[in-house]
Amino acid sequence: MSNANPPMRTVTLKASDDVWSLIDRAAKVRGQTGAEFIVDAAQRAAEDVLADCPVALVSASSYDHYLQILDQPPCNDGFRRLVRVEKPWQD
Repeated sequence: MSNANPPMRTVTLKASDDVWSLIDRAAKVRGQTGAEFIVDAAQRAAEDVLADCPVALVSASSYDHYLQILDQPPCNDGFRRLVRVEKPWQD
């Protein structure tokens, strides 16, 4: 269900005339106002930042199980072979 008139907030920005000129030129190319361009750019930047911060939501029991696994030292044949491999920096 979409809200037809979501609450809006106002933001005041300070930037040099050169920056505003650049924003206005780019907005015009896109057929937008400077404010629309800034909001779209900020939204894309925010989405990119959040997409780069992966979050896994799990139940408390799954999280506890995961921590238990991490707390156990590896002790299988694969791990033993791995630690015996000659390291290229140890020539």
